[in-house]
Amino acid sequence: MPLQHNIASIRKNYSRQALTEESVSNDPLDQFKLWLNEAILSEVLEPTALVLSTVSADCRPSARVVLLKEVSSDGFVFFTNYDSRKGQQLAENPYASITFFWAELERQVRIEGTIGKVTEDVSDVYFHSRPRGSQIGAWASPQSREIESRSELEQAEARYEKDFANLDVVPRPQHWGGYVLNPDRIEFWQGRPNRLHDRIVFERADAQWSRKRLAP
Repeated sequence: MPLQHNIASIRKNYSRQALTEESVSNDPLDQFKLWLNEAILSEVLEPTALVLSTVSADCRPSARVVLLKEVSSDGFVFFTNYDSRKGQQLAENPYASITFFWAELERQVRIEGTIGKVTEDVSDVYFHSRPRGSQIGAWASPQSREIESRSELEQAEARYEKDFANLDVVPRPQHWGGYVLNPDRIEFWQGRPNRLHDRIVFERADAQWSRKRLAP
């Protein structure tokens, strides 16, 4: 089926804001929090959505969208099934990148670094903050594995609902929990006219951040 539009002609000239060396924070984590707060206040669609990119042992990249759940001095935290495809790739290659794109603000942030599991206590606290249905879903879904049909998933959900019906607290499955990406490179991108975008990147070495401007 042919496309109904000439996508090569689709373009937008960005002009909302600028990103200067004078305006950017000296701490990239503080700068990220500033931009995330502005995205939330601007009511952009899914401000915490990020593209998580991982690489398998045979160097094949893979990407998907997950949700950011915490930013701390340790890095950027999200939660998932450890047995999923992303979990398997992170076990094989503990490096990843995450990308945020806030189209309404004409901004993106690109972050790279090492990644590891959060503590079990952190995973427990977040798991039990989720709606009960989502907790059941974490048990019911063998994430990334082939299933015969939708009904197989629904039957598993019903089975776990029955199993946990008499429990006030659903236990967290050991295959489900959090990861934290500890960044060593963070780039802030602000759209500008004529594709001459602002790009300021921070790189960390020996616990110190350096900053430089990149050509668009």
